[in-house]
Amino acid sequence: MAILYKWTINQLNAKIESDGQDNVIYNIHYTYTGIDEDEQQYQASTIGVYSVTYVPGTPFIPWANDQAFENVVIGWLEDGLDTAAMRDGIGKKIALEKNPVDEDLYFTWNNPTPVPPVEE
Repeated sequence: MAILYKWTINQLNAKIESDGQDNVIYNIHYTYTGIDEDEQQYQASTIGVYSVTYVPGTPFIPWANDQAFENVVIGWLEDGLDTAAMRDGIGKKIALEKNPVDEDLYFTWNNPTPVPPVEE
């Protein structure tokens, strides 16, 4: 089972101005998705928030709404998160989708049966 992995950057939180820089990113909201390459109906994701800190005096990468900046942000995630553990967890979720060990059981007793009025 080969799984293809994809990052989605859902949102960035930024300080409007900090240490003389504009739009300083401090939180990255992400989704990391794995899709079974052979049977694409099977997929699993993990979502999270990763915090980053700009250190004054270090090179600053200005925010841009383009692919190059997205690649920079993904690099921050891959450098800071345990992607091997994330991939392992996603792989296990997909394996359970393909070969479930649990099921959901639904019941009907919450649908009230009409009770005739009590005669006095």
